[in-house]
Parts: sequence; structure tokens; C-alpha cells
Amino acid sequence: MTTTSKGIKIFSGTANPELAREITDYLGVPLGDMEVRRFKDGEIDLRIRETVRGAKVFVIQPTCSPANENLMELLVIIDALRRASAKEIAAVIPYYGYARKDRKTQPREPITAKLVANLLTAAGANRVLTMDLHAGQIQGFFDIPVDNLRALPILAEYFNQKGLKDPVVVSPDVGGVGRARELAHRLHCPLAIVDKRRPRPNVAEVMHIIGDVSGKKAIIIDDIIDTGGTIIQVVEALKAEGATEVFACCTHPVFSSPAIKGLENAELSEVVVTNTIPIPPEKRTKNTVVLSVANIFGEAIRRISDELSVSVLFD
Repeated sequence: MTTTSKGIKIFSGTANPELAREITDYLGVPLGDMEVRRFKDGEIDLRIRETVRGAKVFVIQPTCSPANENLMELLVIIDALRRASAKEIAAVIPYYGYARKDRKTQPREPITAKLVANLLTAAGANRVLTMDLHAGQIQGFFDIPVDNLRALPILAEYFNQKGLKDPVVVSPDVGGVGRARELAHRLHCPLAIVDKRRPRPNVAEVMHIIGDVSGKKAIIIDDIIDTGGTIIQVVEALKAEGATEVFACCTHPVFSSPAIKGLENAELSEVVVTNTIPIPPEKRTKNTVVLSVANIFGEAIRRISDELSVSVLFD
């Protein structure tokens, strides 16, 4: 537990209240008193049961599934806080939904990552605090400060403590090489890259593996595991190339259907994820390991509140 400046208030939407409670425990402050309700037709209503006038307010709400519900709820909370005269409103979005559409790849497509940025700003957010954006350039979609925290130090610490013999870090695609290279550097081990193509969304085809994985314990790292199709194919390819053991890790366990069945049947020793997204019991495999990001978010909130540097947390 740590201490923070006076005037800070933290509220949680309904998307991940467990993480919000962990963050407030770290900070040593109470969770804000707010009631979120639904009208009969599904519209969101809420009531903030304490004053926020002149306060620095942080709203914790990942925009995970159901993405539309959670995003709209976040916007309504921000609007209510702005109208209640909060001095500053920071949207704490551990998982930033709609981030996978950060550019047009085909004619007449939306750029939903930018649309969500516009919505958050229009609602009244003065700052965004998130983790491992799917594309780093999304920070540039905002005209307000964006702090993009990283889970990689937490993942690296976990695997360092395991003391794996002959590990190799594997990037499941070329786009994730930077992330995988840094993990390999932190683990003092080599890097391998999977060459794949994606003929359509949520469908990937592994072409071949660049690098030596024979006789090694492979650690696949990605920012998101959605349907699990890519991870499962990479596991099969690694095993075919002689990897003795395979681990998978990611920041955001989206785990859309049929991810759980596929991950349970894959030859994976562990699936290591963080709690940016809540994982109900039915979405946890026997080998799921969940690491908490509460302390890093709590420390970031403390530093923002006290007007200190946040960049030290990126290491």
C-alpha cells in the first residue's frame, strides 16, 4: 500500500471491479461510491453518490466484452463526472477495445480506434491511461495525454523466476518482433519468428519458423489472445520443429470462443496472462496463470496525481 495526494477519487465501472479494488488497495484509498443501473430497454443510467467537485478522478473500465456495453458505460460515467464539476477526469482503460482497426486496409472501412478516441475526448476525458495498445500509433489519435503502460516487465519477471533451461522467445508474427525481442533480451535468450499470413480476420496460417527452436523451451508472446487460433498453430509448428516445451503469454486474454477448448487441447505447459480483462472460471484452463497489473496501474495513478514522471514504469 502507498499514499497519494489529496483530492484523488477512483471509480470503477462494471467491467473489471476486481482490478479496481486491487488498485485502490495499493493506493490506500476507498473506491468511489457509484451505482450503475440499466433501464428496462437496456439503456445505461448511473448515480454518483459522493461529491467530485474539484477532484482528480480516475475511472477504471476496460472496454472488453461486451465491448459496446462497457464502452458506452465508460462514456456515460465520464459525462456524469464532467457535469458534476470534476477538475480532471482520467479514463483508465487497461484493455482498449476496437484497437485492431487503427487504419484502413480495404476501401470503405472504418478506423474504430480513432472513433473511440474521439468519443472519449468528447465525453470529457482529460487523460487516458492504458496498457499495451494493439498499435502504438493510437496514442497519436488523441489530443489529450495518453500513458501506454506495458505488461512485459511483469511477464519477464515471472519467466525469470521460473528459471527455464534453454528458453527461446517466439514472436507469432513479424509485427510482434519488437515485443518478443525485448522479452528475449530480459531473459537473456535467443529469438525466433513465425512467418504467417492472415487471409481473413481471426484466421492465421503459419508458413515457417525463422530461428532455432529444437531442444528448447519456447515462450510465445503476443499482446492479445483472442480465438487462440494463431497460438495453437504456432504450438504445433514449434513442436514439429523440436521444441521440448511450449509456453504462451499475453497481456490481454480476450479468449473469444473457441479459444478455451483449443488452448486446453494444445500442448501448452502454461498460458500466462494478466488481469487487464477479467477471466471468469469457465474461461480459465487448468494451466492458466494470471498475473496482476494492479500495482503498476496504482503507481501510475499515484504519479499522475502527484505530477511525477510515469516513464520509469515503462522499464
